[in-house]
Amino acid sequence: MSALTREVIARQIQIRLESAVADLVGQWKASGPINHCIIDNLLPQDWAEEIRKAFPTGNQMVLKRSLRELKYVAAQMDKYDPVLEETIYAFQAPAIVKLVQHITGLRALEPDEMLYAGGISVMGPGHFLNPHVDNSHDKFRRRYRVLNLLFYVSPNWSESNGGNLELWPDGPEGNPLLIESRFNRLVIMVTHQGSWHSVSRSVSTENRCCVSNYYFSGEPVGTSAYFHVTSFRGRPEEPVRDLLLKADIWLRMAVRKFFPKGIKENPHYYDAEREKQRERPRDQP
Repeated sequence: MSALTREVIARQIQIRLESAVADLVGQWKASGPINHCIIDNLLPQDWAEEIRKAFPTGNQMVLKRSLRELKYVAAQMDKYDPVLEETIYAFQAPAIVKLVQHITGLRALEPDEMLYAGGISVMGPGHFLNPHVDNSHDKFRRRYRVLNLLFYVSPNWSESNGGNLELWPDGPEGNPLLIESRFNRLVIMVTHQGSWHSVSRSVSTENRCCVSNYYFSGEPVGTSAYFHVTSFRGRPEEPVRDLLLKADIWLRMAVRKFFPKGIKENPHYYDAEREKQRERPRDQP
């Protein structure tokens, strides 16, 4: 059994963030309108390598394939090596949430125990994520999704591999700011109605692996209330895809007007009881 428990990992994250807190606050304040900050060498290298080795293969995950994206995702963490669950929940430790709240200045932050749209992702050759804004609320539409924490764990990853985070401060018609998905790097970024971001197409034969957490809040980013579904757009060089994705946004927003909780439940969340029910013999309660 790995010695990397969530308490051990959280303590190391805390130490590393505290060592760079002034720089992180400065990055955050200087990086609008899509506020973000970056810290490298978050964990000891051998810890980050152990986390990477624990990742499942793609055929053990859910493949999301559409005009919007191509990648593997997973949130049902009790299916996989326990070190992955421990890593994810280390980012939800109260001390880490408090530090991130100080760095970002955002109010009333709450981690997401259900991992709604969080968890782990793997992007193989040719995988991508088109420009999009994340859906504005949690699974029950009670809290705003306000922060995305992305921890990259693919050794020797370089910008030339593709699969890098892109921020679009002027929207998807503008030019992106590229953030390399560097090994052992944590990116903290705001999510709101203008936080367009994407992942460039991977051209590597290696997998790009990421541990994702979202933080929520009862208060919106800024002073005005808002609601939107996850909204994808085409890249500037994809005019036809952009038209199709604009229509997709319009249709899904129209559906949510009449069905505020949606027609079909999003299965991408962590439900330990769901897995236990599958495995329980039929004659057991």
